[in-house]
Amino acid sequence: MNAPAPDAPAHPAVPVVATRLGYAGLIPFVVGAALCFVPDIGWRGLGERLLLTYAAVILSFMGAIHWGIALREPAHATQLYLVSVLPALVAWLALLLPPLPAFALLATGFTLLFVFDLRCTRAGLLPAWYPLLRAPLTLVVLLCLGLAALGSG
Repeated sequence: MNAPAPDAPAHPAVPVVATRLGYAGLIPFVVGAALCFVPDIGWRGLGERLLLTYAAVILSFMGAIHWGIALREPAHATQLYLVSVLPALVAWLALLLPPLPAFALLATGFTLLFVFDLRCTRAGLLPAWYPLLRAPLTLVVLLCLGLAALGSG
C-alpha cells in the first residue's frame, strides 16, 4: 500500500475527466428511470430494459476496477479478484429477473460495491478522491433504480 506524499492534500481533487465521464454516465440511468413513468406501456418497457441493461453493464464495469487493482496489489489479489467478478454475476442474474426484483438486486450490488470501495480507499488501494466521485454518482444510480421500481410497479 502506498502512503501519500507528506505534502499531498488529504482529499485531492477528483480529476476533471473522471468527473465529466462519471456524470455523463448518469444520463442513461436518468433517461431509463424517466421512461418508467411514461403512461405508454411500450415506453415504460423500453425504460425498464434500458435502465436494467445499462445498470448491469455499469455494475460489471465497476467490479472490473478491482481486477485491475489486484494486478498491481498481489498481497490483496485473492479478495480483489473475487470481488471483481461478483458484480458481473449479480448483474447477469438481475437480467434474468422481472424488473422489480432486478432493480432491487442491482441497487444492492451498487450499494455493497460502494461499501467495499470505501474499505479499499481506507486501505490505500484506491485514490482518496475516488469516494468523492462515487458517492454522488452512486446516490443518483440508487435513486434512479428506486424511482424506476416505483414507476414500473
